[in-house]
Amino acid sequence: MRRFYSVIAWIIAGGVVVQAASIAFGLGGMGHYIQGGGVIDKALVESRQATFTGDLGFPIHGIVGGMVIPIAAIVLVIVAFFVKVRGARKWAAIVLFLVALQITLGYSITDMPYLGLVHGANALAILLAAIYAALRISRPNFITAEKPASDAITT
Repeated sequence: MRRFYSVIAWIIAGGVVVQAASIAFGLGGMGHYIQGGGVIDKALVESRQATFTGDLGFPIHGIVGGMVIPIAAIVLVIVAFFVKVRGARKWAAIVLFLVALQITLGYSITDMPYLGLVHGANALAILLAAIYAALRISRPNFITAEKPASDAITT
């Protein structure tokens, strides 16, 4: 179960990387399209036709962020109940909370674009929390007793 927990946490971290790459691909392609004289308006967006290089980045961002990462975060919380490591549930819950916040921010950006700043920063928080959860669970927790110093006199 430890390995499964760690794998799920790494999937979440990898999903965040895919998110960043796909949105950069989409926005970069859109910028290139506009510089070349293309126009992006409501009709083009609603037609859902690929018109420029990078257009695929937007649905990838939506699918990974709207389905893959949230499902993985829920699975992480469920698996955390079967992992016998201190703090596994806490870090799984933190990751799930951050993912829920991310989804809320993502769907609210169109109404309040400044939330995009928090959305980007929260993505980094998810990345760090998922990596911490994965590394924390994969390392054995040894409780070591203090050894007497070699120059100590024992009686």
